[in-house]
Amino acid sequence: MTALPKLALAAGGIALGVLAYRVQVHDLNSPGGRALAIVAVGWAFLAAGLIAWWRRPTNRLGVLIVAAGVALLARQLRYSHDALLFTLFFALGELGYALTGHAAFAYPSGRITGRAERALVRVGYATVLVLPLAILMVYDGTRPLLFFDLSSRRSLILVAGDAHLARLLQKALEVALYGVLSTLFIVLVARRLAMATPRTRRVLAPLLLAAVAVALRAVFDCVFLFASRPFASDYLFWWQIGSFIALPLALAGGLLWARLARAGVSDLLVELENAPVGALRAALARVLGDPSLELAFWLPERDVYVDAAGTRVELPVADDRRAVTALEHDGEPLAAIVHDPSLLDEPKLVHAAGAAARLSLENARLHAEIRAQLKNVQESRARIVQAADDERRRIERDLHDGAQQRLVALALELRTAQRRFDGAKDAELEGVLESAVGELQAALTDLRELARGVHPAILTEEGLPAALESLASRTRVPVTLDTFEGRLPAQVEATAYFVVCEALANALKYANPAVVHVVARRTNGTLVVVVEDDGVGGARIEEGGGLRGLADRVEALGGTLRIESAAGAGTRVVGEIPCAR
Repeated sequence: MTALPKLALAAGGIALGVLAYRVQVHDLNSPGGRALAIVAVGWAFLAAGLIAWWRRPTNRLGVLIVAAGVALLARQLRYSHDALLFTLFFALGELGYALTGHAAFAYPSGRITGRAERALVRVGYATVLVLPLAILMVYDGTRPLLFFDLSSRRSLILVAGDAHLARLLQKALEVALYGVLSTLFIVLVARRLAMATPRTRRVLAPLLLAAVAVALRAVFDCVFLFASRPFASDYLFWWQIGSFIALPLALAGGLLWARLARAGVSDLLVELENAPVGALRAALARVLGDPSLELAFWLPERDVYVDAAGTRVELPVADDRRAVTALEHDGEPLAAIVHDPSLLDEPKLVHAAGAAARLSLENARLHAEIRAQLKNVQESRARIVQAADDERRRIERDLHDGAQQRLVALALELRTAQRRFDGAKDAELEGVLESAVGELQAALTDLRELARGVHPAILTEEGLPAALESLASRTRVPVTLDTFEGRLPAQVEATAYFVVCEALANALKYANPAVVHVVARRTNGTLVVVVEDDGVGGARIEEGGGLRGLADRVEALGGTLRIESAAGAGTRVVGEIPCAR
């Protein structure tokens, strides 16, 4: 609809309001203040609906609010002494309240989505159209109807006059409309608010006002129905007038909030110009009014979405709790916004915010891609360490079950041969056998030490504390131990063990210590391993050295290795390794 018809509708609404005021004052003898207040309600609906219709022409909510305003103004013409006006507008008099409920349920999208809400609206329309017609068919004007004396009015569709039946039908209308249907309306509004997400609940806040307005109207009519001239009637009247005037303004204001928010999107450009990448999500969440908002960035090389940390994410399936809006740049996917479903009713706002943040989104995607690559490198390093540990364990098993067992068997055979030839008193043969047994024992000892160096079986079977005790017992200088109890992930235990092994080996080889202290403690999800000696110091991490390899191994698990070794002040090796338990 163009501007001219809307202006004509506004002018017609003003004229209808003036006519409704005259009917209230002259035909119903209402006080001027009350008559003006009732007309103000209709004008408030009409003005708010026209503004919403003009600003959001594709949303039917503005049309519903306008229709409710016209119906509420036209309702007052039922008090006219003119038989045609009385009959027509008495028949349609309650339609404005049905339209008000319809508009409240359709807020903010202009469509009613709930099955129960649609059913209640249909029943409401049927009630306000059928029962007034039934009343007009039996109302003969001999007795006044409820609330107002309309005895001088004449129904043009009178079939059989029955004043008693007319009053019963009007009571039925009041109970059905302002008792049962109003109560169900309030219950459904409360249910919708209770089931809504936090952002949707804020968007639906005007529905609370709708519930209050309907409740006050229901209380007002029920008090009049069951009590004559109650002392609180004036208060109830003005409370319901105030709530009904505020209701269309709140509905229209909520409907126009997205357009006002789009006007503030320009501030996002200024805010994000020099802002860090981490501020992007918070800024978009604030502009879109959704603290739960999440961002996912598209990586075309990997054909996946990742979060800001570079971790792969699966976009949720759209439902009543979450929705997804994809953002593109030059026809290519750029990012996805996971947000509250209420933002689906404001797609222009979402895309405007995304366009304003496009440069920041591209930068954030680059950062996410780098983090994803870094994560891949870290994961590959961890897999390499795991593969190396698995290979060490395999070699240790092969040495233990293969070469070591064969050497033990050979030594036993030589001992048996010694005992067999003992009576021969052959000194030369005895010497050869004794030398062979000694060499075999030495080879077996070397092989066992080699197996321990590759991957000690005690580490796999009993854990890090037992393996460190075994290592300390074989070290030729005193070693003090301060360890924890329990088990840790195999990779963590193996890495910590080899840190201690390499640190002890370096200390014995270069530092000439009198004592070495070894500490292994779990602190806040981190295993801290400290090897400290009182040797000559001066140790450092060198490329190609054992400590360099250990540092790489520790870093592959997300940890750190540092050396504190001033000349003449001993050496302190500290490894910090994240552990899951």
